[in-house]
Amino acid sequence: MIDTHRLMIFRSVVATGSVAAAAATLGYSPSAISQHLTALQRETGLRLLERVGRGVEPTPAGRVIAGEAAKVLDELTALGSTVSDLRAGKSARLTINSFSSAGTNWMPDVVATLTHEFPDTRVRLRIVDELAATADNRPDIALTVRLGKPTQVSGYTHRDLITEPYVVVVPADHELAARTTVDVAELEQYRWIDNDTSHGPCRQAMLNACAAAGFTPRFVVETTDYPSALRFVARGVGITVVPRLGATDLPPGARALELTNPTPRRTICAHIKDSESYNPVVLRTMELLDELAVQPHGGLVTPSAEGAQSSPRTTR
Repeated sequence: MIDTHRLMIFRSVVATGSVAAAAATLGYSPSAISQHLTALQRETGLRLLERVGRGVEPTPAGRVIAGEAAKVLDELTALGSTVSDLRAGKSARLTINSFSSAGTNWMPDVVATLTHEFPDTRVRLRIVDELAATADNRPDIALTVRLGKPTQVSGYTHRDLITEPYVVVVPADHELAARTTVDVAELEQYRWIDNDTSHGPCRQAMLNACAAAGFTPRFVVETTDYPSALRFVARGVGITVVPRLGATDLPPGARALELTNPTPRRTICAHIKDSESYNPVVLRTMELLDELAVQPHGGLVTPSAEGAQSSPRTTR
């Protein structure tokens, strides 16, 4: 058996990049850290670390072990939370998987309401974009995005919540900012901010619309989330195209405009575990999601909302 305490120490060394830094973080002496690492390498029969300059880096085998250790330690942390909940009399639990923009815009209201209405239920939220994670960790509810036909997951019932359009977000003093709608083809000439480099369905819907308009976007910045991309737009670096839900909270200096010819769209759907379909907490969660899905959002503004624009700037 591999000692989980040594795994925790090894993970800290990998994260900090040195034995001394891990010792300072964990409150051990460097010699104690080294002894635990030696014992772990003896237990595994693997060389896990190699010295680089004044620090250390994981070997290829060490990187694999560090990744697996993270999963094990996360599960142990979750088990500890479950034990604490049981001691406190909270025997019920609800696990929700959600993609990022729904997690940011919907889940705070959902979790706050559930925590108030079902105080004996522990709600656990994971921000997970891949539908495959539903089959792996079996949440009670999984919020996902689809472009084509629904994907069936064994043991789950699929339900669409809303199909929403994408919008283009431009700097407030951009030459397009006085418009309310923009054809996708008009965006070819501008610099773009990528907002999802994971090549998932949300990004693909945007690329499909550009392909239909006859061009490929010219990305000058690659980010992995909508808030980061929107802030680059607000500083005048370029434009970005996001689902309307992703443009709910625009930073100052950015404006969202409707897209046409074509209008990219994505469908937000829920996968509900069949064995929990009559659970009152699950039913209430779905009620809350239905309510949130139809609320206005997206940060769209009309030209009159900000007054006349001065000194238009392009981001070509």
